[in-house]
Amino acid sequence: MSGLQLTLLYLLAAVLGVVACRSLKLPPILGYLCVGVLIGPHALALAQDTQDIKYLGEFGVVLLMFVIGLEFNLSRLRAMRRHVFGLGLLQVVLTMVLVTSGSLLLETLAPGLWHMGWRSALTLSGAMAMSSTAIVGKLMADRLELDSEHGQRVMGVLLFQDLAVVPLLVLLPALGSSPAELFHSLALAALKAAALITILLVGGQRLMRWWLTLVARRRSQELFMLDLLLITLGLAWLTQLAGLSLALGAFIAGMLISETEYKHQVETDIRPFHDLLLGLFFITVGMLLDWHPVVRHWPLVLVLLLLPVLFKLGMIALLARAGRERRHRAAHRAVPRAGGRVRLRADDAGRAQRAGAAGAARSDPREHGAVDARHAVHRDAQRPDRDEARQQRMAAPVAADDD
Repeated sequence: MSGLQLTLLYLLAAVLGVVACRSLKLPPILGYLCVGVLIGPHALALAQDTQDIKYLGEFGVVLLMFVIGLEFNLSRLRAMRRHVFGLGLLQVVLTMVLVTSGSLLLETLAPGLWHMGWRSALTLSGAMAMSSTAIVGKLMADRLELDSEHGQRVMGVLLFQDLAVVPLLVLLPALGSSPAELFHSLALAALKAAALITILLVGGQRLMRWWLTLVARRRSQELFMLDLLLITLGLAWLTQLAGLSLALGAFIAGMLISETEYKHQVETDIRPFHDLLLGLFFITVGMLLDWHPVVRHWPLVLVLLLLPVLFKLGMIALLARAGRERRHRAAHRAVPRAGGRVRLRADDAGRAQRAGAAGAARSDPREHGAVDARHAVHRDAQRPDRDEARQQRMAAPVAADDD
């Protein structure tokens, strides 16, 4: 099949899949996956070579994370730190601990049914702790739920999972090495990742604004679009060199651009590319699925599908509820203290108001005049009594002389 025929096949499959899902009120992602299974090598075999299209489709994931990054500026990311390093950290750690412990316990209780060493159990737990950022992010963006409270929690968990990929990619291949080599590999990977992210977030904002302003002054829409693709793919490549994921680099690029005045223009320009390439990515994922084992072992597939989903759903729901209750208790404890501070401030304000009124009265010339007038009236009222007493004292000696 020629390149043009393959391109037409992908476009036709994408259009039919999205139309069918929209008619049934289902997510478009499901349509992409289904048509990928149909045209893939394990079904109709209309398309055999998926590697080139897969690489092209991965750019769709990169652009998706770039668009999501445009919705999260630096101040909002700082406000989400409890979701990223709180809920996200607990989800990854607890999933790995519980899955590893459960696998080892199941091997001990039923060695004939479940045979898995601790290295394989740790690898399985790492895979269980991860989620598909492309699928979940696409669903949240389509439903316009990225700005909601649960949307921020979901994105916080996904961002920490992208960060947790770094130590996992270093840890799993090095499980058979010595502890010293393992510690050295983990420390080096963490240092590179931390240095790159710090440089991008601290110095990248000013550099990004300066560069976009320089490009925008050329007044060329084509140049501006090429510059956006260069920034997005360039930062994704840098993060991949540091051992991080492509999606995380694209997310940081979008977050840096969201701090500039070109945010809305960038969203308008990049969205057609990201939707098209992301659809190709999901089609290639569907083409990799072999449905024959699924049909032969469908009860086992159903169990292995439901158990992880229910397990992670229950665990994340409990963690989110525990975090919400802890914040509510902290808020309730802060209310009496805040009430006491309000009462103290009200008393201080009352005393200050009374003191200010007295000071104003003393400093008011009209008030001074009123006080002087009252004193004058009082003196005038007492003056006849004083004159009469003085006359009596003067008359007393005269009467004594007459006698």
